[in-house]
Amino acid sequence: MPTTTTADYEVTYVLRPNLEETDVDERANAIAEGVKTRGGDVVGELEKHGKRRLAYEIDDVREGYYVTMNFRSGGDEQKELDRQLRLNDAVLRHIIIKKGE
Repeated sequence: MPTTTTADYEVTYVLRPNLEETDVDERANAIAEGVKTRGGDVVGELEKHGKRRLAYEIDDVREGYYVTMNFRSGGDEQKELDRQLRLNDAVLRHIIIKKGE
């Protein structure tokens, strides 16, 4: 049964460090467009934090590009974003939190 109530979410994800700056922008914008396509709304601007050292090594990678995005959507859209980020080879890690909890 589809979720009809919307909630505010924040997603932070880490992209692979071997990407060019233009690739980071393109991928971040594509992820935001995916949220919009599935009926969600991106709130505010994408926050691109640049390349940073990871807290721990992931698959022999020590750095990554951090991006944060706030969005409003139903639970189904949030679950689909989670699935899409897990399947995206450029994304090392991600976390989605529901705001206000």
